[in-house]
Amino acid sequence: MARSAASIPKEPASYEQALAELDRLVAQMEGGQLPLDQLLDGYRRGAELLAYCRVRLQAVEEQVQLLDDGQLKAWSPT
Repeated sequence: MARSAASIPKEPASYEQALAELDRLVAQMEGGQLPLDQLLDGYRRGAELLAYCRVRLQAVEEQVQLLDDGQLKAWSPT
């Protein structure tokens, strides 16, 4: 079953938007009331959102750096 361009979900505008959409999807899926096709579409979209969130978190971790004795080093929680 091919999707039209209009039905392909777009990339979220932000990490927070992706997380909110993921929360909504999980709630719908846990409700157990979705038809099988919608459940599968929700799972696919959830996987896309999760991947987006992981990439955004990785990018932020790479940008968060501390100046330590004139050397930039990756931030790590202590």
